[in-house]
Amino acid sequence: MAEAEAEAERSIGTPGADGTEPAPADGAEPRPRGKRRVIVLLVVAVVAYLLDLGSKMLVVAKLEHHAPIEIIGDVLKFEAVRNPGAAFGVGEAFTVIFTVIAAAVIVVIARIARKLYSVPWAVALGLLLGGALGNLTDRIFRSPGVFEGAVVDFIAPAHFAVFNLADSAIVCGGILIVILSFRGLDPDGTVHKD
Repeated sequence: MAEAEAEAERSIGTPGADGTEPAPADGAEPRPRGKRRVIVLLVVAVVAYLLDLGSKMLVVAKLEHHAPIEIIGDVLKFEAVRNPGAAFGVGEAFTVIFTVIAAAVIVVIARIARKLYSVPWAVALGLLLGGALGNLTDRIFRSPGVFEGAVVDFIAPAHFAVFNLADSAIVCGGILIVILSFRGLDPDGTVHKD
């Protein structure tokens, strides 16, 4: 019975009271769980950030000031657009505010990461972090100036706003967080039923 309970806790990722995994059956020392989850968060964030940064560099070098590239006829094009607003072109007059919001998101994720024991939450937060860093990099380093820079967008589906990979990462991370919340999984790895 005790073995089945320990296995169930391991399968849902519930940490022990001291933040470590339950002791393995062979008597070895329990492994710290938080570090592994933070590493997942950081790896996902770095991959999302580098994909976004690389795609924007390519778009600026090869696509800006050129005709759009049709990917799927008129349904999907790659078209370089400088966006001073938020995701999907919203709020162009509030660039500095969006910069502050992105910085605040990064701080909140860093605080949550200290208590992070859930791999799905690590992936979700990593996507949010990578996307926020990608767009924040544009806002800091692109023209017209520091904290007022326009984000490079290039994915242009028909009848929809132009966006980039950072926007996609943020939206996917947000959707995953909603799903995890509805399923009752907390960032600390505990599962609750409402």
